[in-house]
Amino acid sequence: MSFAATLGLVALVQLGMPHLFATADSSSAARVALWGGRELAMLTLASLVAGLATTPYAAFHFHRVTPYGVLANLAAMPVVSALVMPAGLLGLLAMPFGLDGLCWQLMGWGIDWMIAVTQWVARLPGAVGRITAFGTGPLIAASAGIIVLGLLRTPLRWAGGAMLLLALAWAFMVPQPDILISGDGRNVAVRGRDGRLHLMRTGKDAFLIKEWLAADADSRAPSDASLNEGASCDEAGCVVQMADGGLVALALRSEALGDDCARASLIVSARQPPRSCGASVIDRERLQRQGGLALLRTSGGFAIDAVRAGGADRPWAPTKAGDAEPEMVLGARPSAQRAPDATPAEADLQVDD
Repeated sequence: MSFAATLGLVALVQLGMPHLFATADSSSAARVALWGGRELAMLTLASLVAGLATTPYAAFHFHRVTPYGVLANLAAMPVVSALVMPAGLLGLLAMPFGLDGLCWQLMGWGIDWMIAVTQWVARLPGAVGRITAFGTGPLIAASAGIIVLGLLRTPLRWAGGAMLLLALAWAFMVPQPDILISGDGRNVAVRGRDGRLHLMRTGKDAFLIKEWLAADADSRAPSDASLNEGASCDEAGCVVQMADGGLVALALRSEALGDDCARASLIVSARQPPRSCGASVIDRERLQRQGGLALLRTSGGFAIDAVRAGGADRPWAPTKAGDAEPEMVLGARPSAQRAPDATPAEADLQVDD
């Protein structure tokens, strides 16, 4: 992010920031400069450009944008430059002589001011803008646009602006996953008809749920009761309906698999389903090989985006010799022909039956 901010400032200087404030000598211009108007305008412009340059990276990593960043910088940075940093340096110099107490007190006042500014800005309406996860493609396009704007000195630099607009449109066009599955299979989030995530969980992983919600631009807290709405659970497992009406089941016991195989479109279970199961299955073996999964509903089944994609060999998760590369498209398993159920209806049963 610091490199992006630096490139943005370089581009600003190349576009002639010093000349934007170069005016003929006049009494009004002199009065404005005397009262720091020129420096304030340059600080505002530099803060705005640096903030815009780092926005793609903040949105990618934290799924947030801060529209009032310039306001916070204008209120806090003068105190940092004039009080906090000088007091800190003087404190280091005075420490061997035992005269550093006043320096740390001054530095503390400056830090208290910074905290007060951040709390005030955070309470403003619309202070936090949320954005859904958009992958590395738009981020690379945005990075290329910033580099072109910052490094080129010819009119070709304006192609960087077009690349930034392309990255913005690309980020908003990335489809969001319909199903999220944790690496241990104990937490499953399903996008319902309302467009929001609904949870089936057997554990309390607040950090994981918080990250899922942030990546979905959802402002709900992990403890929000609405996250469990639409989930029907018992001791054997849970079932949630997807946006297209299909069911996703979290099977905790073997006896739940029979009913889930007949009704659900997807089953997440550590148990081995029967061969006749007609549903797509995410089992423990796949989760151990691929880690957490994000599934996108397609016409032929589910497209899989895994934490450990096929062929990925990392020092902390090496690929074992002989491991087959798992498929990244999960289709529905064909259901076997079953014999008709000859059990009589409950109303037809006699006393001796």
